[in-house]
Amino acid sequence: MTDVKLALDEVHALVVDTLMRCGCDEENAAAVARVITAAERDGCHSHGLMRLAGYAATLKSGKVNGKARPRVEQIAPAVVRVDGDGGFAPLALETGRQPLVDCARKNGIAALALVDIYHFAALWTEIEPLAEAGLCALACTSYKPAVIPAGGKKALYGTNPIAFGWPRKSGNPVVFDQATSVVARGEVMLAAREGHQMAEGVGVDADGNPTTDPNAILEGSLLAFGGHKGSSLAMMVELLAGGLIGESFSFEAARRDNNDGGPPQGGEFILAMDPGMFGDAEGWLDHSELLFEQIAAQEGTRLPGDRRHANRERNTRDGISLSQAVYDKILEL
Repeated sequence: MTDVKLALDEVHALVVDTLMRCGCDEENAAAVARVITAAERDGCHSHGLMRLAGYAATLKSGKVNGKARPRVEQIAPAVVRVDGDGGFAPLALETGRQPLVDCARKNGIAALALVDIYHFAALWTEIEPLAEAGLCALACTSYKPAVIPAGGKKALYGTNPIAFGWPRKSGNPVVFDQATSVVARGEVMLAAREGHQMAEGVGVDADGNPTTDPNAILEGSLLAFGGHKGSSLAMMVELLAGGLIGESFSFEAARRDNNDGGPPQGGEFILAMDPGMFGDAEGWLDHSELLFEQIAAQEGTRLPGDRRHANRERNTRDGISLSQAVYDKILEL
């Protein structure tokens, strides 16, 4: 099977055209397209064009408001809230980003609560702009039950990713984005699509039996990384992105979802901090570089995000390759 070669602007245009044909207006479609294009650019294929069918499904089913207009509210000196108006998360995030930055620079620390959104993307695309603005930031969001709590038998938590970003004196910020499950569900979906097996210890089938078959894991459940440690972090995400901001827990989101193949309605929590306002205004940047230098000095190590940025440079120049079968499926949307 031959591959289709696409420049990044062609990826963006393909996503915008697809979503607008499915019911999005241009503003919402372009915001989603920026996220999907960034994922493909950085080699994060599990959150790139593979997700487009899910976005389209939610528009066709009427679950998502493709013409959403997010609303920003300052509900406390250091708390910004964005009501996503039942739309996809990217436009709501873009709407709330500058108010969050301004609030953090004024107070030293600020939180952004996003509610009534449909989140279906990687978190690093949301954290990186904050780190580039000179803030350190943390973000988390939940999903539908896909992960068994430690010692349990039934999925209760979402994969519940956590992302963190730290500014650099020069060059790219350090940003990591990781699920609290052993792997992100998108990686399992990608393996199922491409016919690959998963490693042992990733998940179980519908009967609770360990399996390396990605299709069986998708029908069953994922496991939290590190046993009870990952399970505790998954619970923390449920509380921050659900209980704290008045949004749904994963099991509540699942109860009202129509299972059209796209994301459920839920929320997201972001915390941003201005390191210059924590008592070391002159030295924090140089001091943190010492840690990064020590990490990089060890053979075989790399800083989080290094591989993404290498992919970014190459794919920005050369474009991306997409299988003809996947491309044809996108055109069918």
